[in-house]
Amino acid sequence: MSEPKVMGILNITPDSFYDGGKHSSIDKAVATASQMLDDGADIIDVGGYSTRPNASEVSETEEAERVIPTIKAINEKHPNAIISVDTFRSYVAKQAIEVGAAIVNDVSGGNLDENMFALIAEKQVPYVLMHMRGTPENMQQQTQYDDLLVDVVNELSGKLRQLKALGVNDIIIDPGFGFAKSIDQNYEILQNLAYLEILEAPLLVGVSRKSMIYKVLGVLADEALNGTSALNMVALMNGASILRVHDVKEVKEIVELYKKLKN
Repeated sequence: MSEPKVMGILNITPDSFYDGGKHSSIDKAVATASQMLDDGADIIDVGGYSTRPNASEVSETEEAERVIPTIKAINEKHPNAIISVDTFRSYVAKQAIEVGAAIVNDVSGGNLDENMFALIAEKQVPYVLMHMRGTPENMQQQTQYDDLLVDVVNELSGKLRQLKALGVNDIIIDPGFGFAKSIDQNYEILQNLAYLEILEAPLLVGVSRKSMIYKVLGVLADEALNGTSALNMVALMNGASILRVHDVKEVKEIVELYKKLKN
């Protein structure tokens, strides 16, 4: 974490808000992962369950059938690549680790599977602890906070204590942009991202092409690259260590400019 990292998003889903259906075969998914690595991605984040607001339920079996063969294929073609599995289910995470995933990215922060923390402790893999309330189906009805920043930090710090008590050391914090947050709340967190440094863990920011950008600009998700770039630079300047993005080449350029600015 001596300099910012870029995590490329690879959704193996038919209904993700931006790239749903683009990776309908393993060959297409591996080709996209290869391009991301060529463009400079440090991590490839593979997910098989859309967590956009009001997303449909997907069974554990179906999710595993989407991501496990894909992770295995990427790992076989790029054995030195760092692969993350984007899942809140320990069943899927365990299988993913066994075929080459090195990081577990859990949007629920352990809320949706009581076995997740124990699995992370057993496997000793880095864990992305994200802040979310409720489920993808109902999270946007849970945006009431007494004090947004304090409440988010308190809820995350409780999870951090649980993980550390189990012997988990490599933890990355994601404040969960768009998850149980209104548009204004997303911007409040981004503006005050440095407040989360009190948790003493690297910060991951995932704002790529989200509604907090395209709804403000009055455009579609596929027209939100410019806005995404602007907010990713803000995130870096406010302390982000990892940017989770759809557009790796463009964001690597942002990172290079940020490093020049800092130096």
